[in-house]
Amino acid sequence: MIPIIDYTKYPKPRSRHHVSSNQYLPRDQICIEPRYYPPLRPQIEWCAHFVNGRAPEYLDIGCGMGRFLLEMALREPSVNILGLEVREYAVRWIRRVIDGERPRGILGNAEALWYNVANGLPFCSDASIRKIFYLFPDPWFKKRHHYRRAFTVAFLNECARVLRSDGILYLMTDVPDVDRYQREILCQHGGFVIEECSDDAEWEEIPVHTDQEEFCLRKGIPYTRIRCYKRTTER
Repeated sequence: MIPIIDYTKYPKPRSRHHVSSNQYLPRDQICIEPRYYPPLRPQIEWCAHFVNGRAPEYLDIGCGMGRFLLEMALREPSVNILGLEVREYAVRWIRRVIDGERPRGILGNAEALWYNVANGLPFCSDASIRKIFYLFPDPWFKKRHHYRRAFTVAFLNECARVLRSDGILYLMTDVPDVDRYQREILCQHGGFVIEECSDDAEWEEIPVHTDQEEFCLRKGIPYTRIRCYKRTTER
């Protein structure tokens, strides 16, 4: 039986959707040392973050308030899943849930870190990740704000590096412009093969809905789901 978390024990902080624009930039592109910026993490001692001491196999990039991260960890307790989020208050809340539930013997495989993925994934070894989730990212509708989007060729370079040969990058969005933008970046990169997933049966290995996915389902809002495989001679 899958354990259940009583989230009412963990009141959520007031949500502030965005943070300072500098926090979305790579550190080496900021001229003045920011006073409040996610710490760089050139390496991580995983024994300090996961009960089994092993590195993560799943990455949830832009994990938000962590519902998907936590529920996936409950359903796959043998797999370490790491969430990365640029909003510190969200990470603090996720950590509060994890710390509160570990005495029950659950969520030893879940962790969330305050981090800006624009700085790469240097703490992940080559070919070590099975699944990367990049689900419902901030759309940053205005063109002058597109520089804040984390989905870049450099990001895909890191995904290709850390994913195993059979690893998968999962993309989901309800914003057509973001879908087009991501496909353009994937085309520029050229290192991934795209597979459309039009229904739940094609997405069955992901048993958890994000909050935004649940909202889309309730409101009848269409959204796209894509698997991205590393390009090989066979594909």
